Order: sequence, then C-alpha cells, then structure tokens
Amino acid sequence: MVDQRASFTLLGSDALERSAVVANCAMNRERQLSGVNSYTRELGFNPLDVLAAGRAAPGRTFDLITCLHGLHYVGDKLAVLTRAAGWLTPTGRLVADLDLSSIRLPDGRPAGQRLTAQLRAAGFSYDSRRRRISCTGRRDVRLPYRYLGADDRAGANYTGQPAVHSYYAEGH
Repeated sequence: MVDQRASFTLLGSDALERSAVVANCAMNRERQLSGVNSYTRELGFNPLDVLAAGRAAPGRTFDLITCLHGLHYVGDKLAVLTRAAGWLTPTGRLVADLDLSSIRLPDGRPAGQRLTAQLRAAGFSYDSRRRRISCTGRRDVRLPYRYLGADDRAGANYTGQPAVHSYYAEGH
C-alpha cells in the first residue's frame, strides 16, 4: 500500500517507456570505447580487453554485460539485474551503474541497507562510492521484492539528470 501522504503516481512499463525522462539520451550520447567520455573511464576497465579474451555471445550467455547509467531510466531495476546475472557465462562479468537510493519502498523511503545486504548475499558486489553493482559468474538470483511501478518525476539523481524511482514491496 502506498503512503496516502505521498504526492506521486506510479507508472507501469508502457507509460514509463513514453516518459520524457526515459527518453533522455544525454547520458550516453557520443560515448566512445576509450578516452575522456568513454566506457573504459566509466567502468574502470577496457571492455574490449574482456571481449578479446573470449566470445561476446556464445549461445545465450555472455562474457560481459554492462549498463552505464541505463538503469536510471528503467522501472523494474531489480528484474533487469537478476535476469542479466542469469545470462552470464561461468566466468562472465556484469557491471552496471545503480543508484540504490532510487529503489524505494511503498512509503517512499529508499530500500537501503537491507536491500544492499540481500544483493550481496545473492553474489553481487556494490560500490556505494561509485554507485556501481557487479557480479562475476552466472547465478540464479531471487530477491524478496515485488515491483509496484515507477515514478518518472523523481527529479535529478547524482548525475544531475532526471531519473526514475522504482517502487517495490517486500515479499514475493
């Protein structure tokens, strides 16, 4: 149940996809593989080196999955992370920017330390300074959260760009 004092309306996936906030492409416009505005700089490693050591898409699994600033605009962020973790090869690597303060409980509070602990228990690493989540190796992740909807009027996040808050209820 959403707190009646809250002044937001949660959007479903279809409405969120039409949102002007989600249509924002300024975060990745003209990003290069290396250099000042690059994936190498953002990730802290060169994705080409990882891909050169293996194959990018052997069947339905992947050696490397990255999502730089993309989760800021996704409604069900936790579903994306759990699905992507299942697409990895046994030594594959998932790296994504994730602002955990954008994952909210029904009353509007951030899911906080409890969610962080559950992600770590599921095999993810979280760097709170860089707001980066990662894992290595395929895993079947189940988190005790049920997606309720998204708020595209959350305002600017740490990047300065408008972002989306995702709302979840604890339990399946």
